[in-house]
Formats: sequence, C-alpha cells, structure tokens
Amino acid sequence: MPNLLTQDEYRSLASTLQCPTEAHINGALAPAASGKTFETINPATGKVLARIASCDQADLDRAVEGARAAFADGRWSQLHPTERKEIMIRFCERIAEHQHELAVLESLDSGKPVFDIETIDLPESIHCIQWHAETADKIYDQVAPSGNDAVGLVVREPIGVVGCVLPWNFPILMVAWKLGPALAAGNSVIVKPAEETSMTAIRLAELALDAGVPPGVFSVVTGLGETVGKAIGLHPGIDMVSFTGSTEVGRLFLKYSADSNLKKIVLECGGKNPCIVMDDAEDLDAVAEHATNAVFWNMGENCSSNSRLIVHEKVKAQLIERIIACVAKTWPTGRPLDPSNRLGAIVSKAQYERILHYIEIGKKEGASIVCGGNALEIDGGYYIEPTIFDKVTPEMTIAREEIFGPVLAVMSIASVDEAVTLANDTNYGLAASVFTSNVKTAHRMARAIQAGTVTVNCYGEGDMSTPFGGFKESGFGGRDNSIHAHDQYTELKTIWIDLSN
Repeated sequence: MPNLLTQDEYRSLASTLQCPTEAHINGALAPAASGKTFETINPATGKVLARIASCDQADLDRAVEGARAAFADGRWSQLHPTERKEIMIRFCERIAEHQHELAVLESLDSGKPVFDIETIDLPESIHCIQWHAETADKIYDQVAPSGNDAVGLVVREPIGVVGCVLPWNFPILMVAWKLGPALAAGNSVIVKPAEETSMTAIRLAELALDAGVPPGVFSVVTGLGETVGKAIGLHPGIDMVSFTGSTEVGRLFLKYSADSNLKKIVLECGGKNPCIVMDDAEDLDAVAEHATNAVFWNMGENCSSNSRLIVHEKVKAQLIERIIACVAKTWPTGRPLDPSNRLGAIVSKAQYERILHYIEIGKKEGASIVCGGNALEIDGGYYIEPTIFDKVTPEMTIAREEIFGPVLAVMSIASVDEAVTLANDTNYGLAASVFTSNVKTAHRMARAIQAGTVTVNCYGEGDMSTPFGGFKESGFGGRDNSIHAHDQYTELKTIWIDLSN
C-alpha cells in the first residue's frame, strides 16, 4: 500500500503544483504552432484548472517527422533489447519518485479519487511498464520446420510509428497499457491524450526523457479529437493506431485507415457488461462487495463496469439489500483529494449531464430507484450519488446503452439459460462476471458468454499476464496487456535462406 498523504497535504501539494500545459514533441515542451489553447476543467469545482496547447496538423506533422527520424536512425529501435529494458525500468523509477505529484495532477484533471490513483492506477501503471520492459529481452523469434535444405526464420520487427489515442477515465494507466509493449518492441510512440485529461501524459513524457528515452521516441500531442485525433487516424506517416474509447469514435478510425495508408487499427471500445448471480452463489455479502465495486469503482466511468446485475429471482431481494448497505458503508462520495472518499467527481459537465439524463430516462421507462439517483452539491463540482435501479427490463434504455456512470440496472432471471441469453443480449462483449458455487455451471456459463474476459466468483480484469479486450462492438484487432499485446506493435517477417546449393 503506498504511503498516502492526508487531505491537507494533498491540497497543499495541489496549491503549489505547476500544471503541464504544453505539448511534448521530440523531447521538448512546446505550445501549439497556432498558439491556440483549450480549457481543462477541475471537475471537483467546475472551475478552469489550466489552458492546454490545442495542437493541429502542423504540430502532429512535426511529431511524426521526429518519430520517423528516431525510428530510422535506430536510437531506440536498434538498441539492444536489454538496453531498452533498463531505460524503461528507470522510467518506472522516475514515476515512483513523482507518485504523489502525478496522483494530484490526475485527480485535479479527472475528478478521480486520489485514493484510487495512489493505490491502483499508479502502482498498476508502473507494474505494466516494468512487465513489458522485462519482455524486451525474453521474447524469442522462431525457426520454421523447413527441413535440411533451407532455414526459415520467423522474426518480429517493430511496426514503426505508433499513434495512441486515449480515453479520459484512466489517463495514466491507459498511457502505460499502450506505451509498455510499444516501447518494449522498439517503436516510436505519439500519444494523444483525451482533452479532458492531458496533464499527466505530458508529465510522463518529461519523466521518460529524464530516464533516457531518446527525443522523438515518446511525444505527446495535445488537442481535440476532431483535429489531432482525426489527423492521427489519417496520417500516412503513422503505421498503427491503438485506440481506447467509445465504439462510435472507434468506427471512425477504421474509416481513417481505409482512407489513408491502411494502417493497423486496434480498438478497445465500450461495454454493457453483465454480472450474473445465481441462487447457489455462496456468501451474498461477498457477492455484494464485488458487484458494488464492479459498477461504482471510478464513478462507473469504466468500460469493464458490470452495469447490468442479472440475478436469480430467489436471491434478488437479499442481494439488493446487501448492495445498498455496502454502498452506504464503504463508498463515500466527496472531494477527490480527500483519501477517505471512494467516489469523486464526474469528469466533465457534459458527462455529468449525460448520466443524469439516463437516470431520468430510467425513471420514465418504469424502472424503480432503490438507491441514490440524485446530483450532489459539493463545491460547485460534478457529483452524482451511486444509483441502483430495480425492476429493469431488457428493452429499457438503461439496460442497453452504455451510461459510463455510477448507475446499476438490476434484472431478474430464473435459470442458467435465461441468464446467459440476457447476458449476451447486447451489441457489446467486453467483460462479464458469474457467481455460482457449481463448478460445472461456472465453466459452462463462462464459455457461453460472449465477452473477452469472464471472471468467476469475483470482479476483475485478470492481471498483466492476461489479455484484455472485447468481442463484438467492444473491440477489434488486438488486445491490451499480456504477451499478446506485443503482437499488435510488431510485424512478422519471414527470412528464407536456401541451403540446397
């Protein structure tokens, strides 16, 4: 457990921090070439936190030119894998040295509870980069079974220049998920953070440079999705894009690829994930804790949030009662820099209003609120109570559309088959959880549910050794995490050597 500061200490640190506001291109901070900026808002207060460089095509062109030059001259791509590993580990050490600073910046920018950033996001980010750094000199190429007259080598080579377009819900962690395998493979990387949460990505680029990552290898180009994001998708000098965000925007990147250089596209998109609780589930108190964490962690702003609770009619009332008690006991909502709070502010006014709109739709369509449902007035910020709807039916909007907020929709079932059918009745397929004491039921349901990750008797996403990504409209083209993440950042090459003459 990291050494948490007190609320007063976090607030004091926040008052003295210099907000990073400029892009970090080719090893140096720089304003946008146009001089334009955009506001980033502190969701905890609704007030302007800083003005960030609003980059455009000219800035991206400069970043791509530097990234391609770095890749071509081998300052990173041709380093011995062990050297890359050692620099990446030094980068992790720099992150750890600045952990409190990064946690406060992230909390101010995103509204996330500083407790979560210090205990989950930052430790996991460091672990992710370390894990992939260690693979750099441990992934072997292959020799094909080509007989005695030839040698067939199957080798991996870095793909080149990688564009990473990131979401606002886990700003630091999503940088790490992309950067770890991309750098370990030898690529140059250009990160476009979400406009709501740009500051920690800029600071990470400074720390990477300080650790020895060469200029041009890791740049951060800040700006709006319709300018920088689109430009990354269409740029002929970018060889691959890894995108995490909405399914709607993910579709655009497939079009951008088709309209440009057919760059490789990897998408990790939305989810409307089910948590299935059967009547033989053991220890409903423990189930309630997992189900509550699954939907309210990070204010529900989580693509793998289990926002649909599909529960057997025999235990539904008991489970709802326990979940409500768990919310009251262990999920206080309040100022993000108070480490005693588990729920902070919604990331933006637009997302805040979107969530409240869905709550109103749920009421109008006949679902029944049994917990929460209200906005909270705290310091002028964007806060919403943890909200639970009962009597939700499969056709209701709140059962079908991704809300991306602290809203749980409870539906009842009477059999395993009904539970699986309802779980799969969605365009998404990112994650799911199953709670049952019957091992056969657990295996059969886990196989039958159409999702990239299925957890049994727990909520989670696996760990760094397991791939994360989705089925259907939740994902396309690859996986984050695990050794499989390296596949999308490399090209396979066959080298055939004739020995017959």
